[in-house]
Amino acid sequence: MGNPLLGLVFHWLGGLSSASFYVPYKGIRKWSWEIFWLTGGIVSWLVAPWLFASLQTRDLLAVLAATPRETLFWCWLFGALWGLGGLTFGLTMRYLGLSLGMAVALGLTTAFGTLVPPLFDGTFADKLLSNTSGRVILAGVVVTLLGIVLVALAGKAKEAELSNEAKTAAVSEFNLKKGLAVAVFSGIMSACFAFGLAAGEPIRKLSLEHGTGVLWQGLPVLCVVLLGGLTTNLVWCGGLILKNRSAGEWLGRRQGAGAPLALNFGLCALGGLAWYLQFFFYTMGESQMGRFGFSSWTLHMASIIIFSTLWGFALKEWAAASKKTRGLVIAGIAVLVGSTVVIGLGNALAV
Repeated sequence: MGNPLLGLVFHWLGGLSSASFYVPYKGIRKWSWEIFWLTGGIVSWLVAPWLFASLQTRDLLAVLAATPRETLFWCWLFGALWGLGGLTFGLTMRYLGLSLGMAVALGLTTAFGTLVPPLFDGTFADKLLSNTSGRVILAGVVVTLLGIVLVALAGKAKEAELSNEAKTAAVSEFNLKKGLAVAVFSGIMSACFAFGLAAGEPIRKLSLEHGTGVLWQGLPVLCVVLLGGLTTNLVWCGGLILKNRSAGEWLGRRQGAGAPLALNFGLCALGGLAWYLQFFFYTMGESQMGRFGFSSWTLHMASIIIFSTLWGFALKEWAAASKKTRGLVIAGIAVLVGSTVVIGLGNALAV
């Protein structure tokens, strides 16, 4: 029997981790994007998932060896497709900033990642329309999308109010058109992570059968899905490294001459660990949501936007915006907080 309120807390922790992961990257000096992205990513997609899964899963290798190859393939493939979204996700924040970039990209990710799985497996009506719990959860999803719209409108209003100098002071490479195009692609492709987690249900069952605790049952799934993400990112960043001849930056050479290597590696490790922890807490939260586990994706996305917007305030991205615009984004945050409570209540009604 799950505990949806405890699950909600875990999803908030995951959202905080996700919203915070890019902050350490801002302190990296004299490294190209592909160098710090891949360095942090190796921690996110390879080191951390296998380390935590090895510590918390009973017979990890035996669980994965017993998993049908078809399941492993789909988890890996959806992870690879998600990798395309993850690549452009970093560029989204680069061009739009933390708050606006995450609002647009994650809005699309929320809608696709939450609603497509039950539509695909034919359980949408049974889970969301035929009972009170499902209808409350569906209402919470709608409220989440409303909150995302409010935050995005606030970002658009901020963009209209600021001078070019003020925009670049907050986000040095601000570019609305390029940023929105990248955010749309990133948002749609990033939803594939939810599909990968759903495809990993047989792995969770095997994990439980081998004696793994309920809270940790999803960790082996992350190992496989994130290998797919590593594949895509390794190919893309490897191509950029060859093209830009930037590999020497890891040793403080070429463009990276004089780079603070210890600091850069430390910041990448911190950012990479924070990124992984979002799904570490996600799997814990999902384990508490019972038959409405797919609603975890909405909770996760809403939590990320809440905390990323708060980071946007802390990093002065909204400092030059009008009082009215700041009020609009605060209203969006309030609606998103309310949506997580509504979804949590819907799950609690099913217990």
